[in-house]
Amino acid sequence: MTPESQTRATGTFRRSEQGFEVFGLRNETVELAVVPALGAKVISLRNLVTEHEWMWHQPAGMKLFRNQLGDDFAASTMTGWDECLPTIAPCDWKGRKLPDHGEVWSVPWEIDLEAFAHGILKTSVSLPVSPFHFERAIQLQGNEVQLAYRLENRSHESEYFLWAMHPLLPVNENIRLDLTEETKNLLVGEKWIDGLRFIAEKPGCKKIYASPLREGRASILNTATGDRLGFEWAATCNNTLGLWLTRGGWNGYHHVALEPANGAADSLAEAVKAGHGGMLAPKTMRSWQVRLRVGF
Repeated sequence: MTPESQTRATGTFRRSEQGFEVFGLRNETVELAVVPALGAKVISLRNLVTEHEWMWHQPAGMKLFRNQLGDDFAASTMTGWDECLPTIAPCDWKGRKLPDHGEVWSVPWEIDLEAFAHGILKTSVSLPVSPFHFERAIQLQGNEVQLAYRLENRSHESEYFLWAMHPLLPVNENIRLDLTEETKNLLVGEKWIDGLRFIAEKPGCKKIYASPLREGRASILNTATGDRLGFEWAATCNNTLGLWLTRGGWNGYHHVALEPANGAADSLAEAVKAGHGGMLAPKTMRSWQVRLRVGF
């Protein structure tokens, strides 16, 4: 790792990690690090007060490397937080072969250096298969990570899409979810969400959705340390929360994901059939926001 360069006035920093350039934001409470060359992956989100790291990586340690479009997500770095667009599960749509976990996690994004100089970590990418341009801008405000998304349809036809945040988070005996009553009512019968473990501690994994939501809010907390990571988003734009858990059942991993999303499906093809997901008219754009609260 090369020495870190920091612009103290804006709370930005740059460093090299395993041969990749890392761009980050930091204030007195929160530090966030992104690798634009790796799908603008968030490799670290830390509470600087407690030094708690919220981004999961493999037990052997974080290993960064490039993937190619169409790679199986299981063969990825399996680190931190990616974006899924315009599908999660691979599928055929309008003659296009949409890859596993979408098109944007496996390709490099561009970074806006002018915005970065002003404390905004803005990255963007033109999708290689679908006619979309996607942008994410991140700012820190106190203990909040403020995310502004923008999706543009550059086609002369209407286009459908699924979007989901995909943050892999550590899970152990001290990790619990804090869900709204509305979300719990939509997930009646899913007893495993209470303690994030399966019956008799047998290895297992599961993905479920709570939808449609009127309120976009969920948290994950560490009962041993008191650390909490809260997600807030407008359910009028994205009316779904996806929950993923593996306790040794998927490639032997143990992690959990809270996934604000715009539809209760993994496949874009299946989502459109069921009336889920989003649609953009020709030459139009859509924007939405998510806030993460880091703290107690």
